[in-house]
Amino acid sequence: MNHMCIRSIVILFCICYANNILAQTTIINSQKFDKKAGASLTYNNKILKIKWPAGNNDYGQVELDMEKGKPLFSRILLGKEKSAKIISSDLDPSFLLTIGKRDLISQNGWNIFFDKVPEKPFTTYEVKLEKSSAAVETVGSRTVVKIASLKADRFSGDLEITFYNGSPLFNVAAVMATDIDSSAIVYDAGLVSRSTAWERISWIDTDDSLQTTPMIATDTAKNIAVKYRSIAAKGKQGTLALFPAPHQYFYPLDEAFNLKFTWHGNNYRKMVDGYGIGIRQDLQGDKRFVPWFNAPPGTSQRLNFFCLLSTEEEHNAFTAVKKFTHNDAYVSLPGYKTMSSHFHNEFIMNVVLANKPIPEIPDFVKVFKKTGIDIVHLAEFHYTAHPTGPDEQRLKELHALHEQCERLSDDQLLLLPGEEPNEFFGGHWLSFFPKPVYWIMSRGEGVPFTENHPSYGKIYHIGDKKDMLKLLEEEQGLAWTAHARTKGSVKHPDAYKNEDFFLSDHFMGAAWKPMPADLSEPRLGKRVLDLMDDMNNWGLKKKVISEADLFTITPENEMYAHLNVNYLMLDSLPKFTDGWKPVLNSMQKGRFFTSTGEVLMPALTINGKRSGETLQLDNSGYAAVKLELSWTFPMHFVEVISGDGNSVYRERIDLTKTQAFGSQLLEFKANLRDRKWVRIEAWDIAANGAFSQSFYIAK
Repeated sequence: MNHMCIRSIVILFCICYANNILAQTTIINSQKFDKKAGASLTYNNKILKIKWPAGNNDYGQVELDMEKGKPLFSRILLGKEKSAKIISSDLDPSFLLTIGKRDLISQNGWNIFFDKVPEKPFTTYEVKLEKSSAAVETVGSRTVVKIASLKADRFSGDLEITFYNGSPLFNVAAVMATDIDSSAIVYDAGLVSRSTAWERISWIDTDDSLQTTPMIATDTAKNIAVKYRSIAAKGKQGTLALFPAPHQYFYPLDEAFNLKFTWHGNNYRKMVDGYGIGIRQDLQGDKRFVPWFNAPPGTSQRLNFFCLLSTEEEHNAFTAVKKFTHNDAYVSLPGYKTMSSHFHNEFIMNVVLANKPIPEIPDFVKVFKKTGIDIVHLAEFHYTAHPTGPDEQRLKELHALHEQCERLSDDQLLLLPGEEPNEFFGGHWLSFFPKPVYWIMSRGEGVPFTENHPSYGKIYHIGDKKDMLKLLEEEQGLAWTAHARTKGSVKHPDAYKNEDFFLSDHFMGAAWKPMPADLSEPRLGKRVLDLMDDMNNWGLKKKVISEADLFTITPENEMYAHLNVNYLMLDSLPKFTDGWKPVLNSMQKGRFFTSTGEVLMPALTINGKRSGETLQLDNSGYAAVKLELSWTFPMHFVEVISGDGNSVYRERIDLTKTQAFGSQLLEFKANLRDRKWVRIEAWDIAANGAFSQSFYIAK
């Protein structure tokens, strides 16, 4: 063999060897990491270490093993800088992605609710992590590690792990997208060990009691019904609690049943290798309409969960978790009362008029009080009663409703009669009067609009939309579109936006609920937030309250995930016997903000005006915004949304420097030149949020 041939072979060998070494080497990109932001990173022997200030002079530390075949979370620690305790070790994140088919044809595209995805073909895939490269980036007070790459059938993306300065909290997310249309998804997730990583597993049961069980590595995985959506694993030196985003993780259903949203054990769903803890979704939901999550083509779906570290026992770890949702309750604010609407509890038809024993304090009343709701607007008689008569039967049902609402109202809870009549106007809508009103949804030929009844006094006969508007005017009532642009209101309020009843001040507007669900959105309920902007650009001063739209209300249900409230500007709670006109006034005038509970707007003015009012601009076109915010999860952003009658404009204020459990007075100038209206939204890292009603701008 000549020298030239030998040389060529040596060169070829060197090239192949170098390529092989490069193929085994994980590339770590830290160009966007800011050493001055509080966290630190090192990378040695394929271990990427992230250390961040976790509050109380503690540091959290996660060691990520970038070697293929090794558990990603080599060690997870918490404590003082030189004496941190090992909370867990040798764990892998695990994601199961279930992909089904969205019906985009029969109703209203991606806004559909009346879809039954699990009745159509679907498949569950394990999400596979490649560990080919990683990038570390500083975003405000957060450190984000992106690890490439993830794959599950038609979905692909990266793993993102986000650490939050000031808290022993981090988020693990499979951020994935597809180009395939009509995809509907759900996901299960957790942390999995292939060794004995923990001593015991714990959770809080639906009776609000702490439960623990020893970790036995061979125990078959179990699904557990819990409160606070959390499950925890205790090691020798601390506790790791795992939980989802409290509202975003739960796709909309008619019922808030507790469907065992956590799991622990070995070989979960016969797909996960090892013993783990995690969160899960029931594919069949409440067995009514089950739409899952939207996954439009090209959208980055965040399949994510949170981890909270503690060096203490499980009880203290759960106490720390519960703080993020104020123990699943709505906190009181001076000058405000909390109000929630649209509950089809059917207590009257199912209990009172069914001649069943009437409890002194029904479970649903206990739930409302424990959740911190001051005012409840019901939506009784949802296709269960006799709205069109016979007259005496209808009046009997209304009387029972009024009687029970009065009996169950006290100085803590104002329980108010309301219905979802779905007559006369089109689509679905709710009615609300400031006192008990007797009305029948039919009016035969020759029957008067009003008459006096010997037992019930003044009663109304309603025959059409003109009668209905007249009733609202005479009794100073309100109506609004329920679940606008979806469910039974697919074409509403758009279809009647020019009708007299809709143009009336007594037709307040619409109601907001996070429906449909889309894990790529940084906010909830885009469907109705967009409608708010449309109604404003139509030149109408409409309002949007939040709605729950739930049927069964029981203590064991997962109520908080599906709830939301309106913080009405009220100094005191009206007495039932005095009427509740102040409640309707606050709603009609837009003097409230809506919240999922974690983000609050105790004070908001623009040029000194409150929501629902009209403000003046000076020649600059800028307005002074003063917004007092408080939050639990770290904030993401505030957005100023405005319009000129045609277009919608958005100005985002970045809040990624905030830490957990904070408050701040934001003062800034907003450009509102040539605008006709403006409103404010605020959202945190878990897509929890709050939004104001609109402000109007004088010409």
